[in-house]
Amino acid sequence: MSRPRGATLTCLGTSDAFGVGGRHCAGYLLATDHATALLDAGPGILSALERADRPTTALDAVFVSHLHGDHFAGIPFLLLKFTFAEPRTKPLLVVGPPGLESRVRDLYRALYRDASSNPPTFDLRFVEALPGEPVEVADLRLEVFDVPHTSHERSYGARFESGGRTLVYSGDTAWTDDLLHRSSGADLFLCECTSFEGEIPGHVRWRSIDENRRRFECGELLLTHLGREMRGRVDLPDRLADDGLSVDVGRPTTR
Repeated sequence: MSRPRGATLTCLGTSDAFGVGGRHCAGYLLATDHATALLDAGPGILSALERADRPTTALDAVFVSHLHGDHFAGIPFLLLKFTFAEPRTKPLLVVGPPGLESRVRDLYRALYRDASSNPPTFDLRFVEALPGEPVEVADLRLEVFDVPHTSHERSYGARFESGGRTLVYSGDTAWTDDLLHRSSGADLFLCECTSFEGEIPGHVRWRSIDENRRRFECGELLLTHLGREMRGRVDLPDRLADDGLSVDVGRPTTR
């Protein structure tokens, strides 16, 4: 029996860059009927996938929101596994901002000089995405948009669509009213929220979300990239992401 059309998001890493509360850095697995994609791949991505019992063989694509280590430093470990522990023949698409391929390859060489010299046994393709130029992987369509996070490199959020379901991921970003526009009509908005009320440059605080609550037009708001001020709070009306949480996109979760 085939699965009903839909999409499922599994949170693999929901911490900020400092691993607050023992959680992994950024990583989310989006599975549709015909595609499986990682949204960011922090340095603990292999152990996070193992803990969630999600095989790396299922991956079709990796989306990288920006080139900070807590969001892309796990990719060399995926490549290492595909070379030695789990030889791969299935193509892999890696999508992200300009400079993505050179940064990944430089990091792989720095970590594993010998292994990185081995040509991949599969079709490894990097796509430097630009706003207004959608990328399609099987039944999954993604389109990036700029967010204010990094000063000298582009940082992206992204909209993912499949089977009538829509997920918007903010990536890392400071608060901007554009988030309201980008998340409008989405079944699920996965939004970073690093702090409660403290100002951290380049990041969203919960107070900004609460001040704009009436302006959101998304189905469900799920807060992630949680720092110490946010981790463990139970007094908020919003759902907080946690490592291992699985959400059916388009179906409300319960607290």
